[in-house]
Amino acid sequence: MGLRSQGDASQMVWLEMLQTYLPKRYQADTAFIVDSKGIFSEQIDVVIFDRQYSPFIFKYNGQTIIPAESVYGVFEAKQTLNLDNVKYAQNKISSVRKLYQTSLPIPHAGGEYPAKPPIPIIGGILTFESDWSPPLGDPLKKVLDECELEGVINIGCVASHGYFDRLKNNQYVFHHEGKPATAFLLKLISRLQFSGTVPMIDVQSYAKWLS
Repeated sequence: MGLRSQGDASQMVWLEMLQTYLPKRYQADTAFIVDSKGIFSEQIDVVIFDRQYSPFIFKYNGQTIIPAESVYGVFEAKQTLNLDNVKYAQNKISSVRKLYQTSLPIPHAGGEYPAKPPIPIIGGILTFESDWSPPLGDPLKKVLDECELEGVINIGCVASHGYFDRLKNNQYVFHHEGKPATAFLLKLISRLQFSGTVPMIDVQSYAKWLS
């Protein structure tokens, strides 16, 4: 199996898990993300986006394209955790967080609520193994801590060993669970719940995509 097919296999395993177990308000897919100014992210292995309030997603040449406002989280899926793959994931996450997001006031019976600020996009990495010893420890923490803000990884899972998450005080905690993928999934769902709902998208700003 070649490197690309290994990556595809890793990606599909994580997508299948998320598509099966995430609450139905969320959807997971491989996609590019675009903003209303026509700027694209790099292709993202696993995008978690809004299922209820996203007015549209695009299909172009067989690729899924998601408006930036609809995104809750982006993840890079690799076979193994190492320095190069963590930095690669950080760059992918940064390419999404740099995109412009619209937000409209929300009408209600008595008037309208002010426009919501964009929700922070969760960034993560998903692997089966780790090249480091220990698999989750100081070498990983060093590269995570050195990242610039836009590329910060909030959560990650090494299915054979455990998962990690970044706390509000910017410290990383490493969890060595008996069932790492399950523990990671529960932590991710909790993070998504606290993210709230994506802002009301300015559909008119995407008019050129709909014509």
